[in-house]
Formats: sequence, C-alpha cells, structure tokens
Amino acid sequence: MQPPLLLINMRSAQKHRHLAVAGFTTVELMIVVAIMGVLTAVAAPSFTGLFASQKAKNVGSELFFSLLRARSEAIARNANVTLAPTVGGNWQQGWKILDPASATTILDSHENSTGTTIAGPISVVYDGAGRVRSGTSPMFVITAIVGTSTSYQCVSVDLGGRPYQKKAPTC
Repeated sequence: MQPPLLLINMRSAQKHRHLAVAGFTTVELMIVVAIMGVLTAVAAPSFTGLFASQKAKNVGSELFFSLLRARSEAIARNANVTLAPTVGGNWQQGWKILDPASATTILDSHENSTGTTIAGPISVVYDGAGRVRSGTSPMFVITAIVGTSTSYQCVSVDLGGRPYQKKAPTC
C-alpha cells in the first residue's frame, strides 16, 4: 500500500523547509539599505552638537588636570610653578608647566586639538602654598566648533588655587 500523496508532500516540505527560510532576497536587502540611509541622513546633523560638546569638554578636562598638576608641583616643591601657553600668549597651540628651578625645563606639556579656541590669561602662577599669585581668578573659555554647532567649556581657578570646570554658553 502506498502512503497518501498528502503525507509524501508534507515529508518533502519538511526536508526542504530550511531552504525556504535560509536567507533574504536582494530586494529585501536593498530596502533595508535604503531605510538605513534615510535614518542616517536624519540622525547625522544632530551628532554635530554632541561632537562639539565632547571636544570642548575634552580640552577643558586636559586644561583642568594641567592646572591641578601645576598646583601640586608648586606645593610639592614649595616654589612658584607656571602654567603658560606653549607659543607666546596663544593657548590654541597648547600649554606647558615650567620647572621653577629652570625656566627652560618643561615638567609637562599638552598640544591643543584642532577646531577649538582657548581664551585665557597670559599665564597662571601658583605659589608654594598652591594659591594663585595674580590676585585675580584666572578664567579660560574653550570654544569648540563642529559644523554649525558651537559648544563652550569654562575652566576657572579660585584664589585658593582650586580649578573648577563647567559647561556654559558664557562664563
């Protein structure tokens, strides 16, 4: 006796079922690629604000930690330690911490990243107690521009010598 035709077709379908769901067609792939392209085009402009904010925050953090290092060196050496721009009064080119024993010896230095500007004092000098010698609170304004987005980061030093950092449109 022969098995019913319906049973044979079901067995055949079960054997070949994995072939029917094993992949996707080129049309389906092209639809997914088109949808991803549209979503990326819509989302990309919103990332420029994030990139600008992150760039300003990173440069601000580097400057903040350089101020902490300069203060720490001044206290440890019980001498005046200077944080100054690498080139003249231009903080955009980077900054350096000068050894108080030798004006030509650099304890630490940082290069600035492209796309940011820094407005700040001519230099910051810490005395042996870790206080700022100028009698005024030094303030730095970091501006990062990415595309059409602009972000600001402020780094200030109180008269006690402690630096602090904040994000603000103006300082």
